Amino acid sequence: MTATPTATSEVRPVIVGAGPAGVRAAQTLVAHGLKPVVIDEASRAGGQIYRRPPPTLAARDKRTLYGFESKRADAVHTAFDALRGRIEHHSDSLAWNAQDQVLDVMHNPTRGNRRVPYSHLIVATGATDRVLPLPGWTLPGVYTLGGAQVALKYQGCAIGRRVVFMGTGPLLYLVAYQYAKAGVDVAAVLDTARLADQIAAAPAMLAQPVVLAKGMYYMGWLRAHGVALHGGVRPLRVLGDEAQGRVTGVAWHDGDKERTLDCDAVGFGYALRSETQLADLLGCRFDYAPLHRAHLPVRDAAGRSSVQGVYLAGDGAGIMGADAAEWAGERAALALLQDAGIAIDTARASGLERKLDRLAGFRRGLERAFPVPQDWAENASVDLVICRCENVTAGTLRQTIANTGADEMNRLKALSRVGMGRCQGRMCGAAAAEILAHATRQPLQQVGRLRGQAPIKPIPLRLVPAAPAEGSGAP
Repeated sequence: MTATPTATSEVRPVIVGAGPAGVRAAQTLVAHGLKPVVIDEASRAGGQIYRRPPPTLAARDKRTLYGFESKRADAVHTAFDALRGRIEHHSDSLAWNAQDQVLDVMHNPTRGNRRVPYSHLIVATGATDRVLPLPGWTLPGVYTLGGAQVALKYQGCAIGRRVVFMGTGPLLYLVAYQYAKAGVDVAAVLDTARLADQIAAAPAMLAQPVVLAKGMYYMGWLRAHGVALHGGVRPLRVLGDEAQGRVTGVAWHDGDKERTLDCDAVGFGYALRSETQLADLLGCRFDYAPLHRAHLPVRDAAGRSSVQGVYLAGDGAGIMGADAAEWAGERAALALLQDAGIAIDTARASGLERKLDRLAGFRRGLERAFPVPQDWAENASVDLVICRCENVTAGTLRQTIANTGADEMNRLKALSRVGMGRCQGRMCGAAAAEILAHATRQPLQQVGRLRGQAPIKPIPLRLVPAAPAEGSGAP
């Protein structure tokens, strides 16, 4: 859709998220004479993949932090730093509600709330781990892969001395490699995907030979340095000392028999899932995306959502990786400019769309190479905690479904309290949907999704009112 041309002074663009997509969007808007507001939960721009350590740890070498991606990380950081004074940057800030073209934004350190109006909004909220629980996952010492990565990049520490990483997806091997390079004893990498999955996906992944080569390098480096890589496994449980409250090992099935391994920490996850709650509050139309095994907000090739003036970019609208996020952020900004009646380079816009389209085939290959286990719900034990906020087990969900006939996620939520806790279903929603689909023998797309509600993340019961600010200091 195209809006009526608007005077530049009337365009009040806001970007939520300062990862690769948000940074490139901001850079593009500034280059066309606008001064966007950038709202980000982190203290420094970069997103999860290019997360920057706090100033006290800023001297750490970028090659160590980001590996092969150090140059791209530096480029994103440098681009954002160059915008100093030309954007309004709200760091350490959570956009927790959206209504009537106004965002409610909480500044985390002060718990102050400000209302930020916008004429156009680019949503670049990124992604988080897809969690499929296993017995023992609530023990201290068990982290998601993303959480383990944050500890290493941002806090400069490891989650344990001897760590097992398990689940599936490219992030599994990347985090294991980063930990091993940092000197941590990586006891093993346990991948639910099989070698046959990777072989079947090879033709599609050859569309991005450099990216494929990086992944193969990580795996080869880990093997060469004595890290055991096991494929086609079924994680069984995290072993732990309940009295001392700590991890002592993991158990898995290798297809023939059960095996165990000692460790003091576990990182696990099944690729990533998009953070879509803000898009939901904005009223964006959603549709089921088989590639991502999730319901996602609908967008056109330029990043326009179904809501006029709202644009979607980066992994928050579908997991495509950091390179695609940069292209999508720029493309969404160009769409915003065009809709506001500001001239753009249409050839550049078309070129970005072609790049994104070519990358889609590679992403299909990745999903084929690292599929989400289809038998997870079937093997989830009765007492397995699915929603740790409300302590809802797989058995409770199945019993609720059997007793009430619930066959849709929001109905199941109302009857069982799954997804009613602090995380609003961000951690348990994917697993609960898998349980519901299996129990009702429906395709996953038929059980729906948990509707987003404000606040999209926890906020204090009492916020400190604050007047809208002209700026929040240097990025």
